[in-house]
Amino acid sequence: MTTKPYLHEVKYYETDKMGITHHSNYIRFMEEARIDWLDQLGYGFDRMEAEGIVSPVVSAACNYKKTTTFKDVIEVEVKVKSLSEVKLIIAYTMRVAGKIVATGETVHCFFDGGRPAVIAERFPALYEAMQATMNA
Repeated sequence: MTTKPYLHEVKYYETDKMGITHHSNYIRFMEEARIDWLDQLGYGFDRMEAEGIVSPVVSAACNYKKTTTFKDVIEVEVKVKSLSEVKLIIAYTMRVAGKIVATGETVHCFFDGGRPAVIAERFPALYEAMQATMNA
């Protein structure tokens, strides 16, 4: 399954005194892209949470390659780096005009009613859709 990259236009308030996008915003851009990606898979946070599943971030990392500025449109590509029945690692590639400006990674687990959940059992269609994006 192929998903479309998420597009984020840098807002003025997301820049710092030097006129560049503040580094903390890239983690937010990754979250926005992840939410959009799940929506594209048909399993948005609203659906998962309505069905009792939450997927907290266990860790997040971002590597900055080039600066971005106000009005730049950042294209965020989301790919599954690793997927097990209980853990998901997502890789992000952020580009402006085709040039990589940042890369990142988030690690997630799954809970159902406060207990660890095996996503392959609880949401087999979501698990399969995530697997399919690994090979797209």
